[in-house]
Amino acid sequence: MKKINLLFIALLFPLFASQAQNRMILHVDEAEETINREIYGHFAEHLGRCIYDGLYVGEDSEIENIKGYRKDIIEALKEMQIPLLRWPGGCFADTYHWKDGIGPRASRPSIVNIHWGGVTEDNSFGTHEFLEFCELINAEPYVNLNVGSGTVQEASEWVEYITSSNQSPMTDLRKQNGRNEPWKVKYFGIGNENWGCGGNMTPEYYADLYRRFASYCGGAEFKIAGGPNVDDYNWTEVMMRKLQNHMFLMQGLSLHYYTIPQDWPPRFSATDFDKADWQETMFQVHRMEELIEKHSTIMDKYDPDKNVGLMVDEWGTWFAPMEGTNPGFLHQQNTLRDALVAGIGLNIFNNHADRVKMANIAQMVNVLQAVILTKGQELVLTPTYHVFKMYAAHQDAKLVPFHLSAEDYTINNQTLPSISTSASVKDGVLNVTMCNSNPDKDIEIEYDVRGASFSQAKGEILTAKSITDYNDFGGKNTVYTTDFKVNKPKNGKVKIKIPAKSVVLVQLSNSKGA
Repeated sequence: MKKINLLFIALLFPLFASQAQNRMILHVDEAEETINREIYGHFAEHLGRCIYDGLYVGEDSEIENIKGYRKDIIEALKEMQIPLLRWPGGCFADTYHWKDGIGPRASRPSIVNIHWGGVTEDNSFGTHEFLEFCELINAEPYVNLNVGSGTVQEASEWVEYITSSNQSPMTDLRKQNGRNEPWKVKYFGIGNENWGCGGNMTPEYYADLYRRFASYCGGAEFKIAGGPNVDDYNWTEVMMRKLQNHMFLMQGLSLHYYTIPQDWPPRFSATDFDKADWQETMFQVHRMEELIEKHSTIMDKYDPDKNVGLMVDEWGTWFAPMEGTNPGFLHQQNTLRDALVAGIGLNIFNNHADRVKMANIAQMVNVLQAVILTKGQELVLTPTYHVFKMYAAHQDAKLVPFHLSAEDYTINNQTLPSISTSASVKDGVLNVTMCNSNPDKDIEIEYDVRGASFSQAKGEILTAKSITDYNDFGGKNTVYTTDFKVNKPKNGKVKIKIPAKSVVLVQLSNSKGA
Protein backbone atom coordinates (compact mmCIF):
# COMPACT_ATOMS: atom_id res chain seq x y z
CA MET A 1 0.00 0.00 0.00
CA LYS A 2 2.83 2.38 0.87
CA LYS A 3 4.48 1.78 -2.53
CA ILE A 4 1.22 2.50 -4.34
CA ASN A 5 0.85 5.87 -2.55
CA LEU A 6 4.41 6.86 -3.41
CA LEU A 7 3.86 5.90 -7.03
CA PHE A 8 0.60 7.87 -7.09
CA ILE A 9 2.35 10.95 -5.70
CA ALA A 10 5.19 10.57 -8.17
CA LEU A 11 2.76 10.45 -11.07
CA LEU A 12 0.97 13.57 -9.86
CA PHE A 13 4.11 15.53 -8.99
CA PRO A 14 4.51 17.18 -12.45
CA LEU A 15 0.93 18.45 -12.17
CA PHE A 16 1.54 19.82 -8.66
CA ALA A 17 4.80 21.43 -9.81
CA SER A 18 3.10 23.05 -12.79
CA GLN A 19 0.41 24.54 -10.58
CA ALA A 20 2.80 25.60 -7.83
CA GLN A 21 5.13 27.46 -10.14
CA ASN A 22 2.42 29.95 -11.17
CA ARG A 23 2.85 32.20 -8.16
CA MET A 24 3.64 35.81 -7.47
CA ILE A 25 4.79 37.13 -4.09
CA LEU A 26 4.30 40.89 -3.72
CA HIS A 27 6.15 42.86 -1.03
CA VAL A 28 3.97 45.95 -0.66
CA ASP A 29 5.84 47.22 2.39
CA GLU A 30 9.07 47.40 0.36
CA ALA A 31 7.68 49.76 -2.29
CA GLU A 32 10.07 52.72 -2.52
CA GLU A 33 10.91 53.57 -6.16
CA THR A 34 8.46 55.86 -7.96
CA ILE A 35 7.26 54.90 -11.42
CA ASN A 36 7.76 58.17 -13.27
CA ARG A 37 4.56 59.17 -15.05
CA GLU A 38 6.61 60.15 -18.11
CA ILE A 39 7.13 56.41 -18.78
CA TYR A 40 3.64 56.68 -20.27
CA GLY A 41 4.68 59.36 -22.77
CA HIS A 42 3.92 59.68 -26.48
CA PHE A 43 5.58 60.93 -29.63
CA ALA A 44 4.20 63.17 -32.40
CA GLU A 45 6.43 63.79 -35.41
CA HIS A 46 5.82 65.67 -38.63
CA LEU A 47 5.34 62.33 -40.34
CA GLY A 48 2.45 61.21 -42.52
CA ARG A 49 -0.92 62.01 -40.98
CA CYS A 50 0.20 62.36 -37.38
CA ILE A 51 0.13 66.16 -37.14
CA TYR A 52 -1.74 67.36 -40.22
CA ASP A 53 -5.05 65.58 -40.86
CA GLY A 54 -4.41 63.90 -37.52
CA LEU A 55 -4.39 65.95 -34.34
CA TYR A 56 -4.45 69.27 -36.25
CA VAL A 57 -7.09 69.99 -38.90
CA GLY A 58 -7.18 73.79 -38.87
CA GLU A 59 -9.78 76.17 -37.54
CA ASP A 60 -11.78 76.18 -40.81
CA SER A 61 -12.25 72.40 -40.83
CA GLU A 62 -15.73 70.87 -40.75
CA ILE A 63 -14.38 68.52 -38.10
CA GLU A 64 -15.18 69.84 -34.63
CA ASN A 65 -12.06 71.48 -33.29
CA ILE A 66 -10.64 73.81 -30.68
CA LYS A 67 -8.38 76.36 -32.40
CA GLY A 68 -7.70 73.81 -35.13
CA TYR A 69 -7.02 70.79 -32.87
CA ARG A 70 -9.48 67.93 -33.13
CA LYS A 71 -11.83 68.10 -30.15
CA ASP A 72 -12.37 64.32 -30.04
CA ILE A 73 -8.62 63.71 -29.90
CA ILE A 74 -8.22 66.21 -27.05
CA GLU A 75 -10.95 64.48 -25.08
CA ALA A 76 -9.58 60.99 -25.76
CA LEU A 77 -6.03 61.91 -24.73
CA LYS A 78 -7.19 63.58 -21.53
CA GLU A 79 -9.22 60.49 -20.67
CA MET A 80 -6.16 58.31 -21.34
CA GLN A 81 -4.18 60.63 -19.00
CA ILE A 82 -1.31 61.29 -21.40
CA PRO A 83 1.53 62.72 -19.29
CA LEU A 84 4.04 63.83 -21.93
CA LEU A 85 4.36 64.51 -25.66
CA ARG A 86 7.60 64.63 -27.68
CA TRP A 87 7.89 66.85 -30.80
CA PRO A 88 8.84 67.70 -33.64
CA GLY A 89 10.75 64.45 -34.24
CA GLY A 90 12.34 62.04 -34.85
CA CYS A 91 14.34 62.42 -38.00
CA PHE A 92 12.27 65.49 -38.84
CA ALA A 93 13.73 67.34 -35.82
CA ASP A 94 17.18 67.62 -37.38
CA THR A 95 15.79 69.30 -40.49
CA TYR A 96 13.42 71.60 -38.59
CA HIS A 97 14.25 75.29 -38.20
CA TRP A 98 11.94 76.62 -35.55
CA LYS A 99 11.69 80.21 -36.78
CA ASP A 100 9.91 78.88 -39.90
CA GLY A 101 7.04 77.84 -37.62
CA ILE A 102 6.29 81.06 -35.73
CA GLY A 103 4.47 84.27 -36.59
CA PRO A 104 1.42 84.71 -38.85
CA ARG A 105 0.69 81.41 -40.59
CA ALA A 106 0.19 83.09 -43.95
CA SER A 107 3.78 84.31 -43.94
CA ARG A 108 5.46 81.11 -42.77
CA PRO A 109 7.68 79.47 -45.42
CA SER A 110 6.85 75.98 -46.60
CA ILE A 111 9.36 73.12 -46.42
CA VAL A 112 9.78 69.69 -47.97
CA ASN A 113 9.77 66.77 -45.57
CA ILE A 114 12.77 64.91 -46.98
CA HIS A 115 12.54 62.02 -44.52
CA TRP A 116 8.85 61.13 -44.68
CA GLY A 117 7.18 60.98 -48.06
CA GLY A 118 8.80 64.03 -49.68
CA VAL A 119 5.66 66.05 -49.08
CA THR A 120 5.52 69.84 -48.75
CA GLU A 121 4.14 71.26 -45.53
CA ASP A 122 3.27 74.84 -44.73
CA ASN A 123 4.59 75.05 -41.15
CA SER A 124 1.15 75.97 -39.86
CA PHE A 125 1.85 73.76 -36.85
CA GLY A 126 4.85 75.17 -34.98
CA THR A 127 6.10 76.04 -31.52
CA HIS A 128 3.02 77.93 -30.33
CA GLU A 129 0.64 75.32 -31.72
CA PHE A 130 2.52 72.42 -30.12
CA LEU A 131 2.77 74.02 -26.71
CA GLU A 132 -0.85 75.18 -26.82
CA PHE A 133 -1.92 71.62 -27.69
CA CYS A 134 0.06 70.27 -24.71
CA GLU A 135 -1.79 72.72 -22.46
CA LEU A 136 -5.13 71.53 -23.86
CA ILE A 137 -4.37 67.86 -23.13
CA ASN A 138 -2.57 68.52 -19.80
CA ALA A 139 0.67 66.95 -21.05
CA GLU A 140 4.27 67.88 -20.32
CA PRO A 141 5.98 69.06 -23.56
CA TYR A 142 9.27 67.54 -24.69
CA VAL A 143 10.98 69.59 -27.43
CA ASN A 144 13.68 68.02 -29.60
CA LEU A 145 16.31 70.52 -30.80
CA ASN A 146 17.99 70.46 -34.22
CA VAL A 147 21.64 69.38 -34.03
CA GLY A 148 22.03 67.68 -37.41
CA SER A 149 21.44 70.74 -39.62
CA GLY A 150 21.07 73.42 -36.96
CA THR A 151 23.44 75.63 -35.02
CA VAL A 152 24.18 76.18 -31.36
CA GLN A 153 22.80 79.70 -31.66
CA GLU A 154 19.56 78.46 -33.22
CA ALA A 155 19.08 75.90 -30.43
CA SER A 156 19.89 78.30 -27.61
CA GLU A 157 17.57 80.95 -29.04
CA TRP A 158 14.73 78.43 -29.28
CA VAL A 159 15.18 77.49 -25.61
CA GLU A 160 15.24 81.19 -24.73
CA TYR A 161 12.15 81.92 -26.84
CA ILE A 162 10.23 79.18 -25.02
CA THR A 163 11.45 79.50 -21.43
CA SER A 164 12.85 82.97 -20.73
CA SER A 165 11.10 85.76 -18.84
CA ASN A 166 14.07 88.13 -19.12
CA GLN A 167 13.99 91.10 -21.44
CA SER A 168 15.75 89.94 -24.58
CA PRO A 169 15.28 89.78 -28.36
CA MET A 170 13.79 86.27 -28.16
CA THR A 171 11.27 87.10 -25.42
CA ASP A 172 10.32 90.24 -27.34
CA LEU A 173 9.79 88.09 -30.44
CA ARG A 174 7.62 85.64 -28.49
CA LYS A 175 5.50 88.51 -27.17
CA GLN A 176 5.12 89.91 -30.68
CA ASN A 177 3.72 86.50 -31.64
CA GLY A 178 1.08 86.64 -28.92
CA ARG A 179 2.61 84.88 -25.93
CA ASN A 180 3.62 87.15 -23.06
CA GLU A 181 4.53 84.59 -20.42
CA PRO A 182 7.10 81.85 -21.06
CA TRP A 183 5.99 78.24 -21.21
CA LYS A 184 7.02 75.77 -18.55
CA VAL A 185 8.98 73.28 -20.61
CA LYS A 186 11.20 70.91 -18.67
CA TYR A 187 12.47 68.44 -21.28
CA PHE A 188 14.72 69.27 -24.23
CA GLY A 189 16.35 66.68 -26.45
CA ILE A 190 19.64 67.71 -28.05
CA GLY A 191 19.57 65.97 -31.41
CA ASN A 192 17.91 62.73 -32.46
CA GLU A 193 19.40 59.46 -33.72
CA ASN A 194 22.72 61.18 -34.27
CA TRP A 195 24.17 57.81 -35.27
CA GLY A 196 21.78 57.82 -38.27
CA CYS A 197 19.35 60.36 -39.72
CA GLY A 198 20.52 62.97 -37.19
CA GLY A 199 23.96 63.33 -38.79
CA ASN A 200 25.55 59.87 -39.17
CA MET A 201 28.00 60.80 -36.42
CA THR A 202 30.42 58.75 -34.38
CA PRO A 203 29.75 58.66 -30.63
CA GLU A 204 33.03 60.47 -29.97
CA TYR A 205 32.10 63.34 -32.28
CA TYR A 206 28.54 63.59 -31.02
CA ALA A 207 29.63 63.55 -27.36
CA ASP A 208 31.83 66.60 -27.97
CA LEU A 209 29.12 68.31 -30.00
CA TYR A 210 26.55 67.55 -27.32
CA ARG A 211 28.65 69.23 -24.64
CA ARG A 212 28.86 72.33 -26.81
CA PHE A 213 25.12 72.52 -27.50
CA ALA A 214 24.19 71.72 -23.89
CA SER A 215 26.53 74.41 -22.59
CA TYR A 216 24.63 77.13 -24.45
CA CYS A 217 21.11 75.83 -23.71
CA GLY A 218 21.17 76.87 -20.08
CA GLY A 219 17.44 77.54 -19.98
CA ALA A 220 16.77 73.84 -20.53
CA GLU A 221 16.19 72.29 -17.12
CA PHE A 222 16.39 68.65 -18.23
CA LYS A 223 18.65 67.95 -21.21
CA ILE A 224 18.45 64.60 -23.00
CA ALA A 225 21.37 63.35 -25.06
CA GLY A 226 20.92 61.31 -28.20
CA GLY A 227 21.65 57.77 -27.10
CA PRO A 228 22.20 54.35 -28.66
CA ASN A 229 20.39 52.51 -31.39
CA VAL A 230 19.18 49.18 -29.97
CA ASP A 231 22.28 47.25 -28.78
CA ASP A 232 25.01 49.75 -29.64
CA TYR A 233 26.63 49.46 -26.22
CA ASN A 234 29.75 51.24 -27.41
CA TRP A 235 27.67 54.39 -27.99
CA THR A 236 26.49 54.32 -24.37
CA GLU A 237 30.00 53.63 -23.13
CA VAL A 238 31.47 56.56 -25.05
CA MET A 239 28.72 58.99 -24.07
CA MET A 240 28.94 58.14 -20.37
CA ARG A 241 32.73 58.18 -20.34
CA LYS A 242 33.07 61.49 -22.19
CA LEU A 243 30.35 63.14 -20.09
CA GLN A 244 31.35 61.70 -16.72
CA ASN A 245 32.99 64.98 -15.67
CA HIS A 246 30.15 67.01 -17.20
CA MET A 247 27.12 65.14 -15.89
CA PHE A 248 25.50 68.47 -15.00
CA LEU A 249 25.01 68.89 -18.76
CA MET A 250 23.11 65.61 -19.22
CA GLN A 251 20.07 64.54 -17.25
CA GLY A 252 18.93 61.83 -19.66
CA LEU A 253 20.25 59.48 -22.36
CA SER A 254 17.82 58.24 -24.99
CA LEU A 255 17.38 54.69 -26.26
CA HIS A 256 15.50 53.75 -29.43
CA TYR A 257 14.17 50.25 -30.01
CA TYR A 258 11.29 49.11 -32.17
CA THR A 259 9.60 45.73 -32.06
CA ILE A 260 10.12 44.50 -35.62
CA PRO A 261 9.49 40.82 -36.47
CA GLN A 262 12.28 39.38 -38.63
CA ASP A 263 14.52 41.69 -40.64
CA TRP A 264 14.77 45.38 -41.53
CA PRO A 265 13.04 46.96 -43.39
CA PRO A 266 9.68 45.90 -41.90
CA ARG A 267 7.85 43.73 -44.42
CA PHE A 268 5.29 41.80 -42.38
CA SER A 269 1.62 42.76 -42.25
CA ALA A 270 0.17 44.45 -39.19
CA THR A 271 -3.05 42.43 -39.51
CA ASP A 272 -2.36 39.28 -41.56
CA PHE A 273 -0.22 37.05 -39.36
CA ASP A 274 -0.21 33.64 -37.68
CA LYS A 275 0.85 32.34 -34.27
CA ALA A 276 4.47 32.01 -35.36
CA ASP A 277 4.50 35.73 -36.27
CA TRP A 278 2.78 36.50 -32.96
CA GLN A 279 5.48 34.59 -31.12
CA GLU A 280 8.31 36.33 -32.97
CA THR A 281 6.79 39.69 -32.08
CA MET A 282 6.53 38.73 -28.40
CA PHE A 283 10.15 37.59 -28.48
CA GLN A 284 11.24 40.94 -29.89
CA VAL A 285 9.40 43.04 -27.29
CA HIS A 286 10.84 40.91 -24.47
CA ARG A 287 14.28 41.82 -25.80
CA MET A 288 13.67 45.29 -24.34
CA GLU A 289 14.49 43.83 -20.92
CA GLU A 290 17.96 42.77 -22.04
CA LEU A 291 18.67 46.12 -23.69
CA ILE A 292 17.67 48.11 -20.61
CA GLU A 293 19.70 45.89 -18.30
CA LYS A 294 22.87 46.02 -20.41
CA HIS A 295 22.74 49.76 -21.13
CA SER A 296 21.95 50.38 -17.45
CA THR A 297 24.98 48.34 -16.39
CA ILE A 298 27.21 50.64 -18.46
CA MET A 299 25.50 53.73 -17.06
CA ASP A 300 25.89 52.39 -13.51
CA LYS A 301 29.66 52.29 -13.98
CA TYR A 302 29.83 56.06 -14.52
CA ASP A 303 26.65 57.10 -12.69
CA PRO A 304 26.13 54.77 -9.71
CA ASP A 305 23.66 57.18 -8.10
CA LYS A 306 21.44 57.00 -11.18
CA ASN A 307 21.26 60.74 -11.72
CA VAL A 308 21.00 60.26 -15.49
CA GLY A 309 17.75 58.72 -16.66
CA LEU A 310 17.48 56.18 -19.47
CA MET A 311 14.83 57.64 -21.76
CA VAL A 312 13.25 55.15 -24.18
CA ASP A 313 11.85 58.00 -26.24
CA GLU A 314 11.00 55.87 -29.29
CA TRP A 315 9.53 52.39 -29.03
CA GLY A 316 6.64 50.31 -30.33
CA THR A 317 5.77 47.96 -33.19
CA TRP A 318 6.86 48.62 -36.76
CA PHE A 319 5.22 46.63 -39.53
CA ALA A 320 4.86 47.08 -43.27
CA PRO A 321 2.78 50.17 -44.20
CA MET A 322 -0.88 49.53 -44.88
CA GLU A 323 -1.50 48.61 -48.50
CA GLY A 324 -2.70 51.55 -50.58
CA THR A 325 -1.10 54.21 -48.36
CA ASN A 326 2.00 56.32 -48.94
CA PRO A 327 4.84 54.05 -47.69
CA GLY A 328 6.59 57.14 -46.31
CA PHE A 329 3.64 57.77 -43.99
CA LEU A 330 4.19 54.57 -41.93
CA HIS A 331 0.46 53.98 -41.46
CA GLN A 332 -0.45 50.61 -39.95
CA GLN A 333 -3.40 49.03 -38.19
CA ASN A 334 -3.31 48.08 -34.53
CA THR A 335 -4.40 44.63 -33.35
CA LEU A 336 -4.59 42.65 -30.13
CA ARG A 337 -0.93 41.80 -30.80
CA ASP A 338 -0.02 45.49 -30.45
CA ALA A 339 -1.93 45.63 -27.16
CA LEU A 340 0.21 42.80 -25.75
CA VAL A 341 3.38 44.54 -26.96
CA ALA A 342 2.27 47.73 -25.21
CA GLY A 343 1.46 45.93 -21.97
CA ILE A 344 4.69 43.92 -21.88
CA GLY A 345 6.77 46.98 -22.76
CA LEU A 346 5.17 49.09 -20.04
CA ASN A 347 5.65 46.31 -17.48
CA ILE A 348 9.36 46.20 -18.35
CA PHE A 349 9.72 49.97 -18.00
CA ASN A 350 7.88 49.94 -14.66
CA ASN A 351 10.15 47.23 -13.31
CA HIS A 352 13.23 49.29 -14.22
CA ALA A 353 11.88 52.53 -12.77
CA ASP A 354 15.16 53.14 -10.94
CA ARG A 355 16.84 53.95 -14.26
CA VAL A 356 14.06 54.31 -16.87
CA LYS A 357 12.50 57.75 -16.38
CA MET A 358 10.70 58.23 -19.68
CA ALA A 359 9.31 56.21 -22.59
CA ASN A 360 7.45 57.58 -25.62
CA ILE A 361 5.55 55.19 -27.84
CA ALA A 362 5.66 55.96 -31.56
CA GLN A 363 3.46 57.56 -32.61
CA MET A 364 0.37 59.16 -31.18
CA VAL A 365 -1.95 59.44 -34.20
CA ASN A 366 -2.09 57.56 -37.54
CA VAL A 367 1.59 56.48 -37.52
CA LEU A 368 3.16 53.16 -36.43
CA GLN A 369 1.72 51.93 -33.08
CA ALA A 370 -0.76 54.78 -32.79
CA VAL A 371 -3.22 55.05 -29.94
CA ILE A 372 -5.67 56.90 -32.24
CA LEU A 373 -6.57 56.54 -35.93
CA THR A 374 -8.57 59.13 -37.85
CA LYS A 375 -10.42 59.25 -41.16
CA GLY A 376 -12.47 62.34 -41.87
CA GLN A 377 -14.97 62.83 -39.07
CA GLU A 378 -14.31 59.35 -37.65
CA LEU A 379 -11.94 58.44 -34.86
CA VAL A 380 -10.82 54.98 -33.70
CA LEU A 381 -9.32 54.19 -30.31
CA THR A 382 -6.87 51.36 -30.89
CA PRO A 383 -6.16 48.39 -28.59
CA THR A 384 -2.95 50.18 -27.59
CA TYR A 385 -5.00 53.18 -26.44
CA HIS A 386 -7.00 50.98 -24.09
CA VAL A 387 -3.84 49.45 -22.60
CA PHE A 388 -2.37 52.90 -21.87
CA LYS A 389 -5.64 53.97 -20.26
CA MET A 390 -5.66 50.81 -18.14
CA TYR A 391 -2.01 51.21 -17.08
CA ALA A 392 -2.46 54.86 -16.07
CA ALA A 393 -2.99 53.53 -12.55
CA HIS A 394 0.80 53.09 -12.33
CA GLN A 395 1.66 56.73 -13.03
CA ASP A 396 3.65 58.21 -10.13
CA ALA A 397 2.86 55.15 -8.00
CA LYS A 398 5.43 53.27 -5.92
CA LEU A 399 6.89 50.20 -7.61
CA VAL A 400 6.09 47.05 -5.61
CA PRO A 401 8.92 44.48 -5.60
CA PHE A 402 7.78 40.95 -6.41
CA HIS A 403 8.98 37.45 -7.12
CA LEU A 404 7.23 35.71 -10.01
CA SER A 405 7.40 32.04 -10.84
CA ALA A 406 5.29 31.20 -13.89
CA GLU A 407 5.23 28.68 -16.71
CA ASP A 408 6.62 29.19 -20.20
CA TYR A 409 5.05 28.31 -23.51
CA THR A 410 6.55 27.23 -26.83
CA ILE A 411 5.57 27.91 -30.43
CA ASN A 412 7.79 26.74 -33.31
CA ASN A 413 10.59 25.77 -30.90
CA GLN A 414 10.66 29.31 -29.48
CA THR A 415 10.01 29.43 -25.73
CA LEU A 416 8.85 32.53 -23.85
CA PRO A 417 7.35 33.29 -20.45
CA SER A 418 3.57 33.24 -20.50
CA ILE A 419 3.21 36.02 -17.93
CA SER A 420 4.61 39.54 -17.90
CA THR A 421 3.68 41.66 -14.90
CA SER A 422 4.39 44.75 -12.83
CA ALA A 423 2.87 46.10 -9.64
CA SER A 424 2.55 49.41 -7.84
CA VAL A 425 0.79 50.96 -4.88
CA LYS A 426 -0.78 54.41 -4.80
CA ASP A 427 -3.36 56.01 -2.51
CA GLY A 428 -3.91 52.71 -0.71
CA VAL A 429 -4.60 50.74 -3.90
CA LEU A 430 -2.39 47.87 -5.10
CA ASN A 431 -2.28 47.80 -8.92
CA VAL A 432 -1.12 44.63 -10.67
CA THR A 433 -0.95 44.54 -14.48
CA MET A 434 -0.48 41.20 -16.22
CA CYS A 435 -0.09 40.08 -19.81
CA ASN A 436 -0.68 36.48 -20.82
CA SER A 437 1.02 36.26 -24.21
CA ASN A 438 0.22 32.56 -24.61
CA PRO A 439 -2.37 32.70 -27.44
CA ASP A 440 -3.97 29.36 -26.51
CA LYS A 441 -3.91 28.76 -22.77
CA ASP A 442 -5.46 30.43 -19.73
CA ILE A 443 -2.98 30.71 -16.86
CA GLU A 444 -4.09 30.33 -13.24
CA ILE A 445 -1.81 32.19 -10.87
CA GLU A 446 -1.82 32.79 -7.12
CA TYR A 447 -0.92 36.20 -5.75
CA ASP A 448 0.54 36.26 -2.25
CA VAL A 449 0.40 39.81 -0.90
CA ARG A 450 2.76 40.62 1.95
CA GLY A 451 3.35 43.77 3.97
CA ALA A 452 -0.21 45.06 3.59
CA SER A 453 -3.77 43.84 3.98
CA PHE A 454 -6.56 44.32 1.46
CA SER A 455 -10.22 43.34 1.64
CA GLN A 456 -11.62 44.36 -1.76
CA ALA A 457 -10.74 43.48 -5.34
CA LYS A 458 -11.74 44.49 -8.83
CA GLY A 459 -10.33 43.97 -12.31
CA GLU A 460 -10.31 45.02 -15.92
CA ILE A 461 -9.39 42.97 -19.00
CA LEU A 462 -8.57 43.53 -22.66
CA THR A 463 -8.73 40.59 -25.05
CA ALA A 464 -10.47 39.47 -28.24
CA LYS A 465 -11.63 36.35 -30.07
CA SER A 466 -8.68 36.34 -32.46
CA ILE A 467 -5.06 37.46 -32.20
CA THR A 468 -5.60 39.47 -35.40
CA ASP A 469 -8.68 41.40 -34.20
CA TYR A 470 -8.58 45.19 -34.39
CA ASN A 471 -10.85 48.23 -34.16
CA ASP A 472 -11.86 49.92 -37.39
CA PHE A 473 -13.88 52.79 -38.77
CA GLY A 474 -17.64 52.40 -39.02
CA GLY A 475 -17.95 51.41 -35.36
CA LYS A 476 -16.19 48.07 -35.80
CA ASN A 477 -14.75 47.85 -32.30
CA THR A 478 -13.76 44.35 -31.22
CA VAL A 479 -10.83 45.03 -28.86
CA TYR A 480 -11.63 47.03 -25.74
CA THR A 481 -11.61 46.73 -21.97
CA THR A 482 -14.35 45.13 -19.89
CA ASP A 483 -14.78 44.30 -16.21
CA PHE A 484 -12.81 41.30 -14.95
CA LYS A 485 -14.14 39.44 -11.93
CA VAL A 486 -11.63 38.99 -9.12
CA ASN A 487 -12.43 37.23 -5.86
CA LYS A 488 -11.77 39.07 -2.63
CA PRO A 489 -8.37 38.42 -1.03
CA LYS A 490 -8.34 35.65 1.56
CA ASN A 491 -5.49 35.51 4.07
CA GLY A 492 -3.48 37.78 1.78
CA LYS A 493 -3.88 35.51 -1.24
CA VAL A 494 -5.83 35.87 -4.47
CA LYS A 495 -6.16 33.24 -7.20
CA ILE A 496 -6.69 34.57 -10.70
CA LYS A 497 -7.17 32.84 -14.03
CA ILE A 498 -5.68 35.06 -16.71
CA PRO A 499 -7.24 34.25 -20.08
CA ALA A 500 -5.07 33.51 -23.10
CA LYS A 501 -3.89 36.51 -25.19
CA SER A 502 -5.05 39.09 -22.68
CA VAL A 503 -3.98 42.14 -20.69
CA VAL A 504 -5.41 42.37 -17.17
CA LEU A 505 -5.42 44.97 -14.39
CA VAL A 506 -6.21 43.79 -10.86
CA GLN A 507 -6.68 46.34 -8.09
CA LEU A 508 -6.79 45.47 -4.40
CA SER A 509 -7.92 47.98 -1.79
CA ASN A 510 -9.88 48.37 1.43
CA SER A 511 -12.58 50.48 -0.15
CA LYS A 512 -15.59 49.05 -1.96
CA GLY A 513 -15.55 51.99 -4.36
CA ALA A 514 -11.85 51.79 -5.22
